[in-house]
Amino acid sequence: MGALQMIRKVILLTALLGALALPASANEKFVFALNWFPVGDHAAYWVALDKGYFAERGLDVTLENSKGSGDSIAKVDSGRADAGLADAAVVVASHARGATVKMVGMVFDKTPLNFFSPKDAPITQPKDLEGKTVGAPPGDSQRQMWPAFAKANHIDMSKVTWVNVEPTAKVAALAEKRVNAVADYTTGLPLYEKPMGKGNVVMMPWSNFGFHMYSMSIMASEKTIKERPEALRKFLEAAYMGWRDVMADPEAALKIFKKRVPEIDVDLIRANMKLGLDLMNTERYRKNGIGWIDPKKMC
Repeated sequence: MGALQMIRKVILLTALLGALALPASANEKFVFALNWFPVGDHAAYWVALDKGYFAERGLDVTLENSKGSGDSIAKVDSGRADAGLADAAVVVASHARGATVKMVGMVFDKTPLNFFSPKDAPITQPKDLEGKTVGAPPGDSQRQMWPAFAKANHIDMSKVTWVNVEPTAKVAALAEKRVNAVADYTTGLPLYEKPMGKGNVVMMPWSNFGFHMYSMSIMASEKTIKERPEALRKFLEAAYMGWRDVMADPEAALKIFKKRVPEIDVDLIRANMKLGLDLMNTERYRKNGIGWIDPKKMC
């Protein structure tokens, strides 16, 4: 065999082996910024990942935790994530600070914005917050929307002290009375009742005091919307399939969530998830489908 023929065979074999080493089709990477540490309303994305809904659509999805809506918005706005979860009100407020993110789908149809306080020192009315300390991280959705809520309810903001508390430290901060209240979703009630005792935690839902804006939404950067519309469409389609499965069989979803995120407390997440699903059990979603954005409600 001549030297030239041998070289050709080696080149052909190398090319063949290289082709065999590559996957049939490399999936497109897509980073999704969750808004918090693992909680029940994140299960749908893990279900979609586990069942291959993203992969079937050619997406290699990475799910990342964040420290509140402000944090997840910052990740998406800066390009560190392609899309993410954030409270709708915070997305709107972020535009005033120059953020270029837009809501592309809804999750919670009703708002879970809320203040928790202990039963032995309850905060049940907005004005009760004056003279009190409230715990939340700077990027928290309630903290971002606090000025609007305070103005609507005639609260003297100078009389309310916000204390920086990491997301995972909120429960301990309230249970140990390091703050008078914490800003957290109504869906978090089971997390607070575990150390404080059932019935020992008081909620003050913002919806009881005239705040009816949309809540948890899926948002994306203008760059993603413009340059990767097909990837975004595929992500949304798969994500809402995950939500469909969670609503159809919460227990099966919990098993997948536990497999994917072993550190979760299944009993707590079960109760947490139920409260979240209640926020989606609305006539609007039954009529139009999960994720529907009603322009009238956005006004």
